[in-house]
Amino acid sequence: MAFGAKGKGRPRNPNQQNALFKRKKFCRFTVDHVDQIDYKDIDTLRDFIQENGKIMPARLTGTKAHYQRQLDTAIKRARFLALLAYTDNQ
Repeated sequence: MAFGAKGKGRPRNPNQQNALFKRKKFCRFTVDHVDQIDYKDIDTLRDFIQENGKIMPARLTGTKAHYQRQLDTAIKRARFLALLAYTDNQ
């Protein structure tokens, strides 16, 4: 008996992958030629925070690693100064 067999279910059709539209991810900060991400720019920071208060990972947003580190620091700074909430508002 084999556990976790890969042949489980029906075979995947390669055309089904093309049926779903996937937008190419890009770094918003690279396009806008941003040097430093500002912790006071709350509207931009909110775009990178999930509803439950977590910081969205770069693999979902398409942000480059350099800007993801700056974004992480800016969000934490804004939270410390009470410009952003740590969790969702309930």
